[in-house]
Amino acid sequence: MSGPDNEQNPSSRRTFLAQAAALGLAAPIGLVAGKVLATPRPAKLDALNFPICRAAAEGDVSAGPLKKVTFAWNAGAPCLLAVTVAKDKGFFAKHGLDVDLINYSGSTDQLLETLATGKADAAVGMALRWLKPMEQGFDVKIVASLHGGCMRLLVPADSGINEVADLKGKTIAISDMNSPSKNFFAIQIKKAGLDPDTDVEFKQFPGPLLRVAVEKGEAHGLADGDPNTYGWLKDGKFKELTSNLAGEYAHRTCCIVGVRGGLIRDDKPTAASIVMALLDAAEYAAQNPAEAAATYAPFAAGKVPLEDLVALAKYHTHHHHPVGADLKKELALYAEELKLVRIFKPSTDTAKYAERIYADVLS
Repeated sequence: MSGPDNEQNPSSRRTFLAQAAALGLAAPIGLVAGKVLATPRPAKLDALNFPICRAAAEGDVSAGPLKKVTFAWNAGAPCLLAVTVAKDKGFFAKHGLDVDLINYSGSTDQLLETLATGKADAAVGMALRWLKPMEQGFDVKIVASLHGGCMRLLVPADSGINEVADLKGKTIAISDMNSPSKNFFAIQIKKAGLDPDTDVEFKQFPGPLLRVAVEKGEAHGLADGDPNTYGWLKDGKFKELTSNLAGEYAHRTCCIVGVRGGLIRDDKPTAASIVMALLDAAEYAAQNPAEAAATYAPFAAGKVPLEDLVALAKYHTHHHHPVGADLKKELALYAEELKLVRIFKPSTDTAKYAERIYADVLS
């Protein structure tokens, strides 16, 4: 199912532009006088020294037609606004791409199969969702990352639960037994000296009802992602126990970009253009969170206030989007941590695994 297309839904676009104007936000670059305007290029991306990237900094990569690319993403995740920035602000076009966005809500196995079989060229997802399924050998490679943050563990403000170790004997509400939130906070529970399988119970509820489950006494806390967790903190009845930006994770990525293997083998420059457009967009989002949030607003469909989208754009670490050896190191760290909670076998060589699932398309 395709997500909303701004050009095909003028009323939706008028609505969010009106909201943006009310907050003093700038109009998306792609709408100014009907032209795509150049955006200042972060110097650290030029340091990658990739020919296509240098050409993009000066204008269109090619005077010819744009390359058609199909990109799968979860349109309900505002942390992925680098995708809408790349589309609306012209970064895809600047790198020679005409990108069709597909709102994909199936399982991770199905998404990876969609990529492997060429039904989509690229996709974005969460590392802790992708790493285990990729053991199956899908013809898909991780090529970049987008940001850190977006998962939180909440407990009632008056619960007396003040640290992760206090969760012993408690129940945590989650939306999916294989969710990144469940995996991540199971790791934190293990690091706190508890057994996430015996000392804590993870109990599944429908995502929108996680808070209700806690309020009804069916769970003592909840683990989920933004925008839900951010919204549930606003009235002060819940507090954040920890998150994937706490401590050592403040500089760890969580969302990654994958492309089908055939694209890398047959058209590596296009794979590189996808990466560079998204890195440009992520850096733009870090420097211009209000304008970045405005590009995502149509996909929120009024469910998340624009001011919340701006706050989340500032909170998520869009400036942290490693590639190359840095990203492989972070992937290996996640895989090593997944061994702690018995998702990966103890014998897994995580450095070799990270090397196998990653492809450097910028060299």
